[in-house]
Amino acid sequence: MNQPALRVRDLVVHYGRRHRTPPAVDGVSFDIAPGETLGLVGESGSGKSTIGKAILGLQAASSGSITLNGTDITTASLRQRRVSAIDLRAVFQDPYSSLNPVQTIGQTLVEPLRVLRVPKPEQWQRAREALDAVGLPSDAIDRSPAQLSGGQRQRVAIARALVCDPRVIVLDEPVSALDLSTQAQVLNLLADLRDRRQLALLFIAHDLGVVRFLSQRVVVLYRGQVMEQGDVESVTQEPRHPYTVALTAAAPVPHPAEQALRRATREALGIGAAGTAAAAPTGCPFVNRCPLAGDLCRTERPPLTGSGDTSAACHRLDEVAALRATH
Repeated sequence: MNQPALRVRDLVVHYGRRHRTPPAVDGVSFDIAPGETLGLVGESGSGKSTIGKAILGLQAASSGSITLNGTDITTASLRQRRVSAIDLRAVFQDPYSSLNPVQTIGQTLVEPLRVLRVPKPEQWQRAREALDAVGLPSDAIDRSPAQLSGGQRQRVAIARALVCDPRVIVLDEPVSALDLSTQAQVLNLLADLRDRRQLALLFIAHDLGVVRFLSQRVVVLYRGQVMEQGDVESVTQEPRHPYTVALTAAAPVPHPAEQALRRATREALGIGAAGTAAAAPTGCPFVNRCPLAGDLCRTERPPLTGSGDTSAACHRLDEVAALRATH
């Protein structure tokens, strides 16, 4: 079996030194193979971006491990991170704020290569190749970010990730700031680059529909814990956790009538919006919003239980199918 390009094991992240608040990420594990996209999905505050920051070294891990191409980078120093930057890159949500407005596109693309001490002639050659790979014209190398559209700027951000020829790219809500037609173009571009270059992509998003388009597998998060994970078709078509059922009902669709039906379905579930219920001090973190919650759910954290292509953390898995059918 091939070694995963990225492996995360039992990751825990606390904000603040005294750990007086619940962890933002609590015991999350997953692997991503070369040529695979893993989607991280959940409501705001579920810990998705915190996981991305921990992988990129922007937030310290409290415990657990992060392994890149077989090398543990959990507590890597800045010098060690400079070496791992070749294989690990990122694309963020807002393409304008992530690009330096006073630099040309060419200067932006060669900057990481300059830090890595790539010879200057090779820097500019690789910058042009990266622009070509994302479908931008060669003259874009002399433009500024203000001269490009939002979709073009996000293509530049993807090109900046590609210039180092990485094996893993963390994509933090990379299409949420784009209109629908541009979203589709960028998602198709990412899928094509992944397949041609055998990239391992960690795709962070809140929209299950977008995650389903690009990802082969998905991890569903709530308050820093994994609620469900597995093959993306199984998770999105036949969710096994009440929270995933609610996320599926909340996913936007382009047809107003179907969207209204989904809204009614979510309201009928009685789950409510994110942030409407306090965090549970013990047991399942979703217990205060779950229509199936029982006494055991309030006292004991449910383990991830596997069945087929998916696993879910729920004490009442046998009742979720009936919940789906009812609503």
